[in-house]
Amino acid sequence: MARVQTLGLSVEEEESKEKWMKYYSSHHQILLVGEGDFSFSLCLAQSFGSAVNIVASSLDTFEQLLRKYEKAVSNVLALTRLGAMVLHGVDATEMKSHDDLKMRKFDRIIFNFPHAGFHGKESSFSLIQEHKNLVRGFFMNAGSMLRLDGEIHVNHKTKPPYDHWCIRELGIQSFLWPIECVVFKKEDYLGYNNKRGDGSRSDESFPLGKCSTFKFKLSMKKEPIPRDHHGLHKENSGIQKQNVRNMDMILGGQISGHDHGIVSTKQLSSAWPTSTEFRSLQKERIGLISTAHLHGLEIHILESFLPHSWFRSP
Repeated sequence: MARVQTLGLSVEEEESKEKWMKYYSSHHQILLVGEGDFSFSLCLAQSFGSAVNIVASSLDTFEQLLRKYEKAVSNVLALTRLGAMVLHGVDATEMKSHDDLKMRKFDRIIFNFPHAGFHGKESSFSLIQEHKNLVRGFFMNAGSMLRLDGEIHVNHKTKPPYDHWCIRELGIQSFLWPIECVVFKKEDYLGYNNKRGDGSRSDESFPLGKCSTFKFKLSMKKEPIPRDHHGLHKENSGIQKQNVRNMDMILGGQISGHDHGIVSTKQLSSAWPTSTEFRSLQKERIGLISTAHLHGLEIHILESFLPHSWFRSP
């Protein structure tokens, strides 16, 4: 029996050929978190011609999906036929302990438009904190599920009040390195339908406006600060002071008595936290103490936590 060939390739060779959809490859192990009607997962799977490399998960149970989304069942069935693992009732802030995920490592972990629910005005401080807690919890879990050269991607709105979530800074606080921020275009993902996911209008789309894909990887070494999709360094947009304050957040506010968590080499030993948890963290994360400058003042920073370039003189 003759072997079927396509453009000189056998069926086996054609199936094993690497295929790309934007930043995602058929050779990547991909985890999708917080899926709505699973249309994004299906978009990737159909582009690859297979979904054996995809784990697609939702916070909703299967029963909730039935009530919320008209096309969820057909999308899930299509995914499973293509070989995907589909999981329901997966909390992004606890997923590293999930029975089907705790032994897995991924090349790409994707969270599209994370949202903690409609509990008031999006501009309210309390709701923004809920959203940030969700993203922070996701980062802390995803970081331990990533392969060494893997990436975490968060698609998110960038106009107010959504820019107040500070996605980039939340990643840094979770020991993830921001490698790139690029414009997100829904039309790049044929068949993807973003959903509100909550309330009586859960199956409706929401206006996206200006959006970006925030990309992170594990923070393993000091690297040049990445540029955003406008080609600008973030510190040039007035973020220096915020990043200094972030050091206090990263250190958990445990170095008291020192403005913005900046300490000198002499003060370091006496000011260092004594908790068991932080001593363990210290072993893994602390590198060199280097000299940097902020508004003309010489300071010392912990190189492993924040890059030297964020503390340039104005």
